[in-house]
Amino acid sequence: MAPQLEQQDDAIELKVIAFDIFGTVVDWHGGIRAEAQRMLPGVDGSAFALAWRAGYQPAMRAVMERIAAGEGGFTLVDELHLHILDEVLRDFGLEDKLDREGKRELNTAWHRLPAWPDAVQGLTRLKAKYTICTLSNGNIGLLTEMAKRAGLPWDCILSAEVFKAYKPDPRVYLGAAGVFAVPPGQLMLVAAHQDDLAAARGCGLRTAYIERPQELGPDHLKDVSPDPANTFHARDIGALADQLGC
Repeated sequence: MAPQLEQQDDAIELKVIAFDIFGTVVDWHGGIRAEAQRMLPGVDGSAFALAWRAGYQPAMRAVMERIAAGEGGFTLVDELHLHILDEVLRDFGLEDKLDREGKRELNTAWHRLPAWPDAVQGLTRLKAKYTICTLSNGNIGLLTEMAKRAGLPWDCILSAEVFKAYKPDPRVYLGAAGVFAVPPGQLMLVAAHQDDLAAARGCGLRTAYIERPQELGPDHLKDVSPDPANTFHARDIGALADQLGC
């Protein structure tokens, strides 16, 4: 079945490019490290950022398990981040360093993440030829404020919030195609995470891998080896624009 999907993709025109955000378009590690060090003097900002991010996938899985069991509804990533923050502060022995408002301020650091240096120019080039949008587990308010602050030129902001499911649930990838009324093969997901891309391909989307070797910080370099299953592999968003003739 997978080869048939790839053949169908190659035969039709690409119309929409959707982007994963955290790590792909914005530098979550650098942004959270800086904000943690600002608000928690003396903390190891890198370790704090990595610990906060490490709680993300387990928290999302727990929400989806509760929904499947009929025991709760969808939870915004802002709320997940705040819950994880409480756990990380406790683990670092810092639970008394921030009051309620301080925690909320630090939590909105995810709204203020800096774009990678190539992002704005690369997205602007792609936007001239394609519809470009977010496709992130981040909630709409978070992604909107982030775009405003970082100058990210989206045509549309799509979030897991719209589909009441987190990636890699197929409802997110297929739902994005449905929003634009295109078959999955006319939509490409761009991400710095191979698992996200593999799930998108399983739904019939095209995929492009962006290398972000320093996503986890300069002391934890990622393996960015190519996967031939991806339609494109580029060092950054500008290089992807080159490959797509933008």
